[in-house]
Amino acid sequence: MAMVYRILTALMASMAVSGPVAASDYFQPLNSQDGLYDWSGVWIGIGGGTGLIIDEVTAPILGTTISGIGGRGYFGKLTVGYDHAFSNGVVVGASVSGRYGDVDTSWSVPGIPFNGTVTADYGVDVIGRLGYAITPRTLAYVLGGYSWQHFKLSSSSHLVAGSWDDNGYVVGIGTETAFRNNWTWASEYRYSSYSGASIAGFGGASIDPVTHAFHSSLNYRFGGGPSGQSRDPIAYEWSGLKVGAAFSLGVAINKFTTTGGATYDGLATEGYLGEINIGYDREFGERWLAGVVLAAEYIEASSSATAAGITVSAAADDFGFDALLRVGRKFNDHTLGYLIGGYSWQKLSASISVPAISTSVGVNGFSIGSGSEFVLSDTITGYVEYRYTRYEDINLGALTTVDPSSHTVRVGAKLKLY
Repeated sequence: MAMVYRILTALMASMAVSGPVAASDYFQPLNSQDGLYDWSGVWIGIGGGTGLIIDEVTAPILGTTISGIGGRGYFGKLTVGYDHAFSNGVVVGASVSGRYGDVDTSWSVPGIPFNGTVTADYGVDVIGRLGYAITPRTLAYVLGGYSWQHFKLSSSSHLVAGSWDDNGYVVGIGTETAFRNNWTWASEYRYSSYSGASIAGFGGASIDPVTHAFHSSLNYRFGGGPSGQSRDPIAYEWSGLKVGAAFSLGVAINKFTTTGGATYDGLATEGYLGEINIGYDREFGERWLAGVVLAAEYIEASSSATAAGITVSAAADDFGFDALLRVGRKFNDHTLGYLIGGYSWQKLSASISVPAISTSVGVNGFSIGSGSEFVLSDTITGYVEYRYTRYEDINLGALTTVDPSSHTVRVGAKLKLY
C-alpha cells in the first residue's frame, strides 16, 4: 500500500505544479483522428491479469517425472516507465513492474500420502520495449528483459517445503492505445523462464518453472497528448465480410483425476496454433460494432507425467473449429476493442499406461476472450486477441477423468472483401 500511496502522491503533485487546471482537462478527448499521439515521457500504470505456471518436476525418490504441472491464478501490478518516440513512428522505452498474486500449481502421487503446491506470489520485471505506431493512436511492440520471482513450496511432508528467489528472463508482445490526452490502455502477453531450484534432502528432486501471463493496465502519461505530427488519413469502413489468418502460442491445462486418488491440477501442455477465419461485422451507432466469426484451426501440443509406475499423457494435435460472436467499441477511427465468445470444438487425446487405456475424441466447449483490432490500410487490419477455452470432460474408462482447458494469445491479420 505504501507504493500505491507514493505513486498517487506523485500523480497529484504533478497535476498541482502544472497550474490551476480543471480536473476535467486531464480527461480531454483526442479530437484529431490523424494526428500522431506523443508517446514520449514518463508514465505510470496500474493493472493485473491472469497467469499460468508450468513446473517440470523430477523426484526420483517418488518415481515421479512430470513434463509440466500446470496451474493458474491472478495478479495485480504497478509499473513505472519511460518512452521516447522518434519522428518516424518508432518508440523505445523501459519500465519496471512490481507484481503480487496467487498463481499456483498442485499435485498428488497415487499410492503415497503426498501432495505439493508451488506458488508464484510476488516478483519484479525490468524490461525494455521496441514499438511502432501502427495507427495514429495505437502502439504495437515487442518486449524483453530480466524477471525476478519469489516462489513458495508447500507439501504434506516437512522435507518438501520452503521458498526461493529465482532469476530469469521475460519476453513478450503487446499493444497500447491512447483514448484521452494522458490516458492509455495496454494489453500484453509475457513468457518468463526461471532457473529453477533443487529440493535439499529429498533425493535430488528439482523444480523448473516457467510462466505465461496476460496483462492489462490503465496508464497515465505525464507528457501524453497530440505530438503535432500527422499521418495520411486511412478511410476504413468497419462493416463488411473479412477473411483472416492468425498464429498463436498457448497453454492447455488438463486436470487428471483418478479413482486411486491421484490428481494433477493439472497436466500442462505448451504448443502452437494456426488459424484461418471468415467473418462479417456490422457497425452501428457512432462507435459500436457486432459480428460473427467462423474459424478452423490446427493445434500441436502434448505433455506427460510418470508417477509410481503410471504414465498419463494429454495431447491436442489435430483440427478444431470455432463459431463465435463478438461485440466491440471503437477507441477511434483506426482502433477497435472487442469481446468475443461462443462455441468451440477440438479433437483431443489422452492416455494412461496402467491399465493401458487411450482415447482420441472430439470434445465440445466454449470460448471467451478479448482483443484489439487496428487499421493498417483501407482493406487490411491486424489484431491481437486473448482467448480462454473450456472443454467437456474426457473419460478414460472408469479410472480417470480429464478436465481440459486452454489459454491462447493470437496475432493475426484480416482482409476485407467488401
